[in-house]
Amino acid sequence: MKVKTFEYVKYLWDDKKAAELEGDEVALFLYRSNMLGADLRITNYGGGNTSCKTIEKDPLTGEAVEVMWVKGSGGDIGTLTRKGIAGLYTGRLRSLKQVYRGLEHEDEMVALFNHCLYDLDSRAPSIDTPLHGLLPFKHIDHLHPDALIAIAAAKDSREITREIWGDSMGWVPWQRPGFDLGLQLERCLEENPGIRGIVLGSHGLFTWGDTSYECYLNSLEVIEQASQYIEERLGKERPVFGGQKVESLAPADRLSQAAQIAPILRGLCSSYNKMVGHFTDDSRVLEFINSKDLARLAPLGTSCPDHFLRTKIKPLVLNLPANADLSAHKAVRAQIEPQFEQYRQDYTDYYESCKHPDSPAMRDPNPVVILYPGIGMFTFSKDKQTARVAGEFYINAINVMRGAEAISAYTALPRQEAFNIEYWLLEEAKLQRQPPEKLLSRRVAIITGAGGGIGKAIADKLAAEGANVVLTDIVEERVKEANNTFGRDVSAYAVCDVSSPDSVAKAYNKACLEFGGIDIIVHSAGLAISKSLEETSLEDWNLLQDVLVKGQFLMAKNGVEVMRKQGFGGDIVNIASKNGLVSGPNNVAYGAAKAAQQHMTRLLAAELGKEKIRVNTVNPDGVIVGSKIWEGEWAEGRAKAYGIKVEDLPAHYAKRNLMNEIILPEDIAKGVYALVAILNKSTGNIINVDGGMEAAFVR
Repeated sequence: MKVKTFEYVKYLWDDKKAAELEGDEVALFLYRSNMLGADLRITNYGGGNTSCKTIEKDPLTGEAVEVMWVKGSGGDIGTLTRKGIAGLYTGRLRSLKQVYRGLEHEDEMVALFNHCLYDLDSRAPSIDTPLHGLLPFKHIDHLHPDALIAIAAAKDSREITREIWGDSMGWVPWQRPGFDLGLQLERCLEENPGIRGIVLGSHGLFTWGDTSYECYLNSLEVIEQASQYIEERLGKERPVFGGQKVESLAPADRLSQAAQIAPILRGLCSSYNKMVGHFTDDSRVLEFINSKDLARLAPLGTSCPDHFLRTKIKPLVLNLPANADLSAHKAVRAQIEPQFEQYRQDYTDYYESCKHPDSPAMRDPNPVVILYPGIGMFTFSKDKQTARVAGEFYINAINVMRGAEAISAYTALPRQEAFNIEYWLLEEAKLQRQPPEKLLSRRVAIITGAGGGIGKAIADKLAAEGANVVLTDIVEERVKEANNTFGRDVSAYAVCDVSSPDSVAKAYNKACLEFGGIDIIVHSAGLAISKSLEETSLEDWNLLQDVLVKGQFLMAKNGVEVMRKQGFGGDIVNIASKNGLVSGPNNVAYGAAKAAQQHMTRLLAAELGKEKIRVNTVNPDGVIVGSKIWEGEWAEGRAKAYGIKVEDLPAHYAKRNLMNEIILPEDIAKGVYALVAILNKSTGNIINVDGGMEAAFVR
């Protein structure tokens, strides 16, 4: 089969892979869906839907019936599997036309879809189900390509559609998705037999084919033609977005400014609910936010429903010079806070002027998208994935505006239509079905010494409970490998020497760029030296003081600065040791450093409590299994001190505690979790996780 060359979309079809699926139409439909979803120019995460129709045996009558398989509610075509689709009797779905009572009763149709299910293990059918079911084609794609939405959102959309495709494409004006829109598509096809697809005004594209491959190729060809039409006209009559107004800072300076302001923005965006952030200085973003047309286009908002459901109706554009001095965070916050107040008021006015008697209560009025000319785009949401995807959707919106302005003029959805989508009762029901958030959701933790041992166990525990984690370690290979154990949008890593002020500052900058700020600081980086006074060198003493004490000081000093920018407190947990409380032989340098860690914790707790920054200590003891500090000389030193063999250390430490328990890194992680997730009114405390050591009892 000859592969067609495309310039503006990716042709990803693999004949060998498709041949392995031959005979299984549903598998081929899923394969097609995944290939389409792999190209963000075709449709973004969670956007669009695809379907196929097959002949199946009715389990009750034994008769051959047509069944439609379609992406279910809340799915993503790029990752779609059989678990994410719905299987419905096509005939039953079409028979719903007999009971449909019109637009005013649109929502009641969704419940009736369940009466059409063939596959009882189906995902809940989406609102777009009838758009596929009322069309006769075997394979159908409904996509949101930037190029097609640019045409759909252009002022002269219908005329441009005809200019590009002549009589081969249909066009349907904007209408909210639902059963009636399915009827509009059906009518368009009846009036225009032989068309290859339909453009939905302000919305997207429908294309189809007799086979999965023909449908895939048809979709790509239509998108390619639309993209080519736009590119041929881009910048010809006037510069893109009216030309440049603001000059970007150099890349390193952009990142520095972004890292400094991100926690301030996060704090302002979190006035209702704490948010997690994402930053990008993508070239497409910079072209838009630095342009003369930014002031005109940004307030219009987005056109495609998928876009503004993720990004809110419009972004907040910061009125702040790119090279502004951000060092005095209180002054910066005072300067930009009125802009956030105005945004919240605008959103409240939008809600009040558009709401219906049965509309859900107003949601968080803070911006999701924040544009900083000369720097880049920040997006904030309940978690990293949602924030990142919001950013991707707004880049889609930028592409749409870019294309529509090149061929005509960009038009956004009327505010009332936008509101009717955003506060649709069915959309609200979908939100209410989401699982409850975990205890550490919306929180960001930075953990030193997280390349293994106790630090990695802490990162694992906090991430499992919903937190984003930033892993730091002095050895890049080790921390990179540890970071790779987490899924996307969960973690980030930074190589960090905790004794270096510059290295610590860079680690915090990484955290602010990746997630918008920091809520939890865990200083777990450590090493151990067990020597007598005579054998302890000044280098040994300095090394322990640098990593354990100076490192804790630098992590707290830099971290508190970030927390103050955010303005909603936080947690610092320092991993010390029983040895900071209990005297023992051959331990002068290590024990003294651990005692300093413990007292610094108390001092900071006393100083920072009024700012809701809680500072606590976890004291491990005898964590041998899985702990890095027990590798090499430390284990040998402790074995020598107790007159036993190295291999006998785990049993020795287990026997000496009251509970006769071996203490694992995971046990220390649970202690940290208790402090940051449960004991939210505790500060200045020490939690011993040592199986019970009487000499280490704090009180």
